[in-house]
Amino acid sequence: MTVRVSMTVNGKAVSGDVEERTLLVEFIRNTLRLTGTHVGCDTAQCGACTIHMNGRAVKSCNLLALQAEGAQLTTIEGVAQADGTLHPMQEAFREHHALQCGFCTPGMIMSAIDMLKVHPKPDEKTIRAELDGNLCRCTGYHNIVKAIKAAAAKA
Repeated sequence: MTVRVSMTVNGKAVSGDVEERTLLVEFIRNTLRLTGTHVGCDTAQCGACTIHMNGRAVKSCNLLALQAEGAQLTTIEGVAQADGTLHPMQEAFREHHALQCGFCTPGMIMSAIDMLKVHPKPDEKTIRAELDGNLCRCTGYHNIVKAIKAAAAKA
């Protein structure tokens, strides 16, 4: 059985017909074709699917599309300015070489943006603790931590 779901994604009203069991990450990637949100583990362990829902970071592989009915979503595609200017967190990740393969990067950036709302000037220990639900298999996190601290310093 399919149902219609409607929400706002990156400032635009969107809707689509989905099966009741469709995961939000599948709706974002397959229906909306916003492929910056990655599927890494399908168990909410890795954080590659992190988006913002109503202003808070959530793992979209752990939610049904129906649960986002009427919600305001922001994906990595909606973080930069309309003119292409990077978000300060994106710029910090670029500047501090906080990525290698890039697979975890969208989720890391979305989590880091949310983190600074709660911890505007986090120390290294706080950053590492807050990133606990985001896995990176390449970088060892050192430059990710540096990038988040740099973005926080500029905010």
